[in-house]
Amino acid sequence: MLENLHIKNAALIAECDLQFASGLNILTGETGAGKSMVLGSLQFVLGGRVTKDFLRKEEKAATVEALFSTENSHLQEILQEHGIEIEEDNTLLIRRTLYDTGKSICRVNGCTVTLGILREIAGELIDVYGQHEHQSLLNPAKHICLLDRFCAENLKESLESYHKYYEMRKNIEKQLALLMGDEGERSRKIDILQFQIEEITRAKLQQGEEEVLLEQKKRLSSKEKLMRLTEEGVAMLYGGAEGMPSVYDCMGQILHRLGEAVELDSTLAPLAETLDSVYVLLADSAREWKRYGEGLEADSDALEEIEERLQTIYHLKRKYGGSVEEVLSFCEKAQEKLDFLIHSEEKAAELEKQKRAAEHAMIETARDMTEIRRKKADEVGKQIEDALHEMQMQQAQFCIKVEEKDVFGTDGRDKVEFFISANAGEDLKPLSKIASGGEMSRVMLALKSVLVDADEIDTFVFDEIDTGVSGKTAGKVGEKMHILGQKRQILCITHLPQIAAMADHHFRIEKQVIEGKTETKVYPLDEESSCMEIARLMGGEEVTDAVLAAAKELRKECQSKAEI
Repeated sequence: MLENLHIKNAALIAECDLQFASGLNILTGETGAGKSMVLGSLQFVLGGRVTKDFLRKEEKAATVEALFSTENSHLQEILQEHGIEIEEDNTLLIRRTLYDTGKSICRVNGCTVTLGILREIAGELIDVYGQHEHQSLLNPAKHICLLDRFCAENLKESLESYHKYYEMRKNIEKQLALLMGDEGERSRKIDILQFQIEEITRAKLQQGEEEVLLEQKKRLSSKEKLMRLTEEGVAMLYGGAEGMPSVYDCMGQILHRLGEAVELDSTLAPLAETLDSVYVLLADSAREWKRYGEGLEADSDALEEIEERLQTIYHLKRKYGGSVEEVLSFCEKAQEKLDFLIHSEEKAAELEKQKRAAEHAMIETARDMTEIRRKKADEVGKQIEDALHEMQMQQAQFCIKVEEKDVFGTDGRDKVEFFISANAGEDLKPLSKIASGGEMSRVMLALKSVLVDADEIDTFVFDEIDTGVSGKTAGKVGEKMHILGQKRQILCITHLPQIAAMADHHFRIEKQVIEGKTETKVYPLDEESSCMEIARLMGGEEVTDAVLAAAKELRKECQSKAEI
């Protein structure tokens, strides 16, 4: 349920704070007062599209906040899926701001969300129905979606199974098209795959090989410097140089002196043993370093071989992937595709078998769906017909026809269309043939009054759908809205006193000039001011005592009907 709507800097609305309640909330006002702006603000905060004209003149940003309370289980699943925390009291605060740059920011319970997520959430909160919505009702392609909303859980399991088999068949057909396509194209693909596999296989790539080769390249690219450093180092360590003894020779002299010292003081023996070990290690290290230098001389052609190997790896990476691992993965997948094409006849036979099984399952599931839809169509059609009778269409007949098509679609093989006969003696005709706006308004309201038990949506918004009705019929439409308001929160913008008189909560929208600027204001009305507004709707701006008395009588009469 929508509890609060706060609007700031939206077109003619400088700032407005509206507290809504359960039941029938009626909004009235003169033409051009800004009724559509209030609804537009609500649609904006729920993800609707707007232009920069939505922003109040000379302001940098327009903000709308909507506070909802809801126990919609599906909505809670959506919130959890997107990581939005649910308040303990089941309230949901939606805030959307439009900036003068044309960009907007959406937040739900403090979490920033995309416009797509916001619209997904909004779809579980409010159902808006206005005159422009007639088009969806007149479009037979939309009727199956409406019927499926009535079917709800009864259809859910079958529809999920059908979607699974439908997608399965579609994927199989794609594979068959690949197998059974043009023979020349198939041969060309086989040749390409064989070439790619052979090129990669011939290279005998190894994971981690590139890193090792780069390290070797780095070493061999510095070969001359390494050889010079080795020669000098070995000479200093072991061979010695002219006029300068090697470290090894110096170590020998040190050990000789230490040996003499040990003879004089035996406590130096451990030190002598340690240095003797170092002396041996020096010799071993010198020999190892020398062998390293000899190895560098033997690697004269290795650098060129490494360069060639790296070029091979780079070439394959450019063609088949950004790393050796990706190239090997490409080769593996190419082999799978090749096997698939080479063994196409056997594979095609197996796929045809799988396709027949999927189609059989689709047919069986679609048959179950048709049965569910037809049963619900009869039930719902009768309920809508009863609702139309209650709104001064006593002779109306309404039915929902479900016919099987020759082809399968994403929602089965059923064609669903609404048919109506508005007057006695007339044949049932497609709903799209109805010309009367008043009849369309009542059909819409009848649909909503029946749909209320099939949906978890708490709030219905009706934007002047009373177009084309008046007098006694308008009163019946108002009664139906009031009854609907006992199960759901209803927000209704109307210009008819018969409907306004049924209000549980009444708001007046008016336009004022404040400090040279035009502003739209919204005022909640008490009983007395509500009667005054109803009188205005009945008689225009000049509200006489007689008109006011008639308004009070109408209000009293409507309230007594509401209590029955």
